[in-house]
Amino acid sequence: MSEQPCKTCNGRRLKQEALAVRLHTTTALGSAALPPPPTDAPADIAHYAVDTDERVTTELATVAAVEPSPIAAKSANGKTKAAKTKKGSTKAKDAPAANASPAATAGTDSALSTQNSPLLVLPGYSIDDVARLTVERAKTFFENLKLSEEGTKIAEPIVHEIAARLGFMVDVGLGYLSLSRKTGSLSGGEAQRIRLATQVGSGLVGVCYVLDEPTIGLHQRDNTRLIRTLLRLRDLGNTVLMVEHDEDCIRAADHLIDIGPGAGSHGGNVIAEGPMPAVLSQTQSTTVKYIVGELQIPVPESRRPVDPDKACIEIKGCRENNLKDVDVRIPLGGFVCVTGVSGSGKSTLVNQTLLPALKRKLYASKLKAGDHKTVNGIGKIDKVIEIDQSPIGRTPRSNPATYTGVFDEIRKAFTATREAKLRGYEAGRFSFNVKGGRCESCQGQGTKCIEMHFLPDVYVNCEVCHGARYNAETLQIHYRGKNIAEVLNMTTEEALGFFENIPPVYRMLKALNEVGLSYVKLGQPSTQLSGGEAQRVKLASELGKNPTGHTLYVLDEPTTGLHFADIQNLLNVLNRLADLGNTILVIEHNLDVVKCADWIIDMGPEGGEGGGRVVAEGTPEAVAKVTGSHTAEHLATKLLPTAVPLPVRSGRKGKPVASGT
Repeated sequence: MSEQPCKTCNGRRLKQEALAVRLHTTTALGSAALPPPPTDAPADIAHYAVDTDERVTTELATVAAVEPSPIAAKSANGKTKAAKTKKGSTKAKDAPAANASPAATAGTDSALSTQNSPLLVLPGYSIDDVARLTVERAKTFFENLKLSEEGTKIAEPIVHEIAARLGFMVDVGLGYLSLSRKTGSLSGGEAQRIRLATQVGSGLVGVCYVLDEPTIGLHQRDNTRLIRTLLRLRDLGNTVLMVEHDEDCIRAADHLIDIGPGAGSHGGNVIAEGPMPAVLSQTQSTTVKYIVGELQIPVPESRRPVDPDKACIEIKGCRENNLKDVDVRIPLGGFVCVTGVSGSGKSTLVNQTLLPALKRKLYASKLKAGDHKTVNGIGKIDKVIEIDQSPIGRTPRSNPATYTGVFDEIRKAFTATREAKLRGYEAGRFSFNVKGGRCESCQGQGTKCIEMHFLPDVYVNCEVCHGARYNAETLQIHYRGKNIAEVLNMTTEEALGFFENIPPVYRMLKALNEVGLSYVKLGQPSTQLSGGEAQRVKLASELGKNPTGHTLYVLDEPTTGLHFADIQNLLNVLNRLADLGNTILVIEHNLDVVKCADWIIDMGPEGGEGGGRVVAEGTPEAVAKVTGSHTAEHLATKLLPTAVPLPVRSGRKGKPVASGT
């Protein structure tokens, strides 16, 4: 849903009375959204409120005098000292000329001073201006805020608390966020870290904090600061209970509990428990084997010969959000990884600009692409597939079997049985979405919803079918000794051997097992799958098909929620798709994935306004040598000590990618 500026204030947010408060500037920088004010007239605060925090900082830093509101001045001095100019605007009594240089005004109060009025807490910046600053810049603003003697007595404790809380947000890797950022646009990891920063600032003791993978979406550089924040919570007298796969967090823990040994029915046991030294001696734990180096995700022995000069998709002039008019080339026919610290512009480049632009060209999509000039090389791919972490269906009726299409083949297998033929049952009889074979009491859902006012809804098994979804007559039909409900209750691992004689089903089930979903049931409702599991179901669905060899697959942090062993399985699948001639474009922070890429595009160098540029690109060995890249600094430790280029793979399956434009 698109947003339109308010017709009353034209997007300025403030009433005319508030806009009457004006500021004198020594410069008259124009704005893309607002023409520059006249040189002989002060600018109202709306001139700054529609602009970026960088422009606000640049322009307001040169403000020589601040005109307090008549009400504030009258309250402070007993009368209004404002004098009217010929143009009808107000001007401070002792303000220097509008065209005075910064040097000439060096002895006067800056935009961060309140000498004119002790009641003017934020001179030079309106509250809207401050809200548009990033967390990191807002922290600097409050740390350098100059107040009068009286204002300091009143505001210093408040300003100190604000700066401290902003500092906590910087410590958990959120310095790039704007203070006015809408909560609905935050990722799950960002929202969780904001809540974490709030708790650190609260100073509570005796609290048990439970965190589920707080490192999601966090660059390796920020891991240390996050761990330091968690240790600070602990040192206050709290307990921090964390579900995490990140190696740095595991090593920093005081007490480890390793669950396994496998997933699903193969797990559920405590394999190792205790402080790190004690746990490291329990070698039956797969986690421990990866920690001590007995098992590891190896650097590939060779890399695919990708070359952006021969075959690539090139997007030019990207200017959306914080992107600085960048040109990016994505080489085709290999495994490409987009890296960078949080907020550096990765998602803006790929998800908001490149993907919509490709979909508009290939599928006539109505999606709006981020600001850019052109996209070249689209003719070298025949389709683009986004494999994200959104649910595989909107209702509990969707499940891995229906999404991957194997349920159609399973229903055909039941229809082909002798008993089904005698009764005249067709494939629709074994569907729980239409009348006929489903339980009408629960309409094929197997559960019933009990609405709890002011509490989450409660789901209970249907009292008629007891969760089977089908009526008694349908459940009397058996295929190899199992009815349709029992088949849907099988895990993909169990079903793999059960349907080995049906090639389409076997091929898709094998793909589901290869992506690490052996424990997931065929009929498991989509609402019970995590984002990472949903993403892997989509990946398996593509792997189980017959790839064309000219497909661009786009994945955003596919390692979310994955153990070391699962990451290895994921890499095997991605490499299989790339070996067929397809292009894999992945946004990722996990260095075990990054080091296995054929080509890296590193964004940065920082987040927010400090990012939006291509810092480094090339093979992992080449990127690891780049100075000024946070990714390179950490990647070098994961590669071979000498970081020498790896040999090119001798061959590749599938059709070669065409070169040229």
